[in-house]
Amino acid sequence: MLTMPAKIFRLIRTVAHLRPGQVINRLTRRIRPVSELTGPTPGLRPAALAYSACRGRPASMTGPASFRFLDQEGSLEVPGQWNAPRQSKLWLYNLHYFDDLLAEGAGERVAWHRSLIARWIADNPPLSGNGWEPYVVSRRIVNWIGWHLAGNPLDREALASLAMQGRALSQQLEYHLLGNHLFANAKALVFIGCFFEGKQADSWRETGLSILASQLDEQILADGGHFELSPMYHALTLEDLLDLIQLSLIYPDVLADVAARQDWRRRAQAMLDWLETMTHPDGEISFFNDAALGQTRNHAELATYFALMATSTPRRASASEYLAESGYVRLERGQWVVLMDMARIGPSYLPGHAHADTLSLEISVGRSRLVTNGGTSVYATGPVREAERGTASHATLCIDGENSSETWASFRVGRRAQVLDPQVSHGPDHDVAEASHNGYRYLKGAPVHHRRVEVSAGQVVVRDRYEATAKHEVIGRFPLHPSVRSASLCEDGWEIVTGEGQNVHVSLSGAVQSGIEDGFYAESFGVRLPRQVLTWTARDSLSLDVKLEFSI
Repeated sequence: MLTMPAKIFRLIRTVAHLRPGQVINRLTRRIRPVSELTGPTPGLRPAALAYSACRGRPASMTGPASFRFLDQEGSLEVPGQWNAPRQSKLWLYNLHYFDDLLAEGAGERVAWHRSLIARWIADNPPLSGNGWEPYVVSRRIVNWIGWHLAGNPLDREALASLAMQGRALSQQLEYHLLGNHLFANAKALVFIGCFFEGKQADSWRETGLSILASQLDEQILADGGHFELSPMYHALTLEDLLDLIQLSLIYPDVLADVAARQDWRRRAQAMLDWLETMTHPDGEISFFNDAALGQTRNHAELATYFALMATSTPRRASASEYLAESGYVRLERGQWVVLMDMARIGPSYLPGHAHADTLSLEISVGRSRLVTNGGTSVYATGPVREAERGTASHATLCIDGENSSETWASFRVGRRAQVLDPQVSHGPDHDVAEASHNGYRYLKGAPVHHRRVEVSAGQVVVRDRYEATAKHEVIGRFPLHPSVRSASLCEDGWEIVTGEGQNVHVSLSGAVQSGIEDGFYAESFGVRLPRQVLTWTARDSLSLDVKLEFSI
């Protein structure tokens, strides 16, 4: 338990990285009231094409007034469900998003959707509850408009409500958060500013496009990665950009030129290529920083969506690739794929989705995941969130049970690990990635962790070196994917049988003690699956040189 002075210093280490505009906006949004939201409903701009959503969004409505989000059921037949205190904030956000309007099989639930829209309007007065928070409004605006443009006309009351939501959003843009939230705000303003006609709609559209002009340059890195460095949020932002590209085809008179000027298609192709590099052979995202399945469309689904709107060259991730601006590396030889995190914690002013996972890695053999990071099952503050962001939930070294970066609360980071001297090299029969980090520099003796990963067709070699001028307990953790059929200790390490039945031998040298612990894998929100964790432990150590060899 931290003392009050320790908490104060942690807070200082956290807020020191914020931009002045974030602090100012956080203060002004508390004291600046939202002005009048009522007014005449604008007319609709003629659409050149119907809207077609990206395939792969799972249905969430299980009945006319019942839902399943984050592996939890809920029903509007229970009074007060729109803002039910027993549900998590994220569950309630999903309830207000209306994602089911554009989900798989949505055409079979049109009557449910129309009734749900009317119910939302009746039950959620302006600026009251979760449904009027700006990120939620942004998601709902896009879904309602997409549903209308897909051939399900909104009635007069829904159009009036939509205009009111646009007025509310335009006055509550999330400059205090920035990142994917501000991007979603901008996207929604562009959608509603194209959907409606008139001076106010034009203002919404131009504001959104102005934000996009700056945020695309800031948020999309030169290698195509999203700057929050979460494959999950990367995929979400890519889908946002693809939705905007489709909108430019539906409203070419007001969007075609700006889409070309802001280079939406080239950026989308770069993002799609990045996502392919960071995708495992099973077709799903890797788990670095906040990541969970079921929240985004995968690479194949997004590639198919993009192909409907633009000519692109199909691309398979190269055998090995270093995404230098993002800090991730993919090493691939034979049946082995290794993804390694040599990245910074994230944007200095926006580390909310970061984990203390520096130098962690994930390994697949064939189509089976073998070693994986821990994933994300909750966003609510508490021990589960703290554990899932902590170093011990990731495939890396943990010193004295501490985190390599100072993750705390739900979305805060104080002290941050810095990656030192990252290098990637390619030989005729193997590829190598290596780097160090100083995330434990605050501990006595200033420990430094150096990791070197070498991949060849026959094996993966992970070599961890640790140096300090004071003694510490060092634990290497290699969490296995839940699909692994068995893992057992043997004379020189471990024997593993993968989900596909392959036998993997892991030899260990340089460690004092090897073991197998129980752990958890957060495959998706609301789901934690048991799994085994390979560990090696060295106590009272000044230096170590430990090597693991994975072979089949």
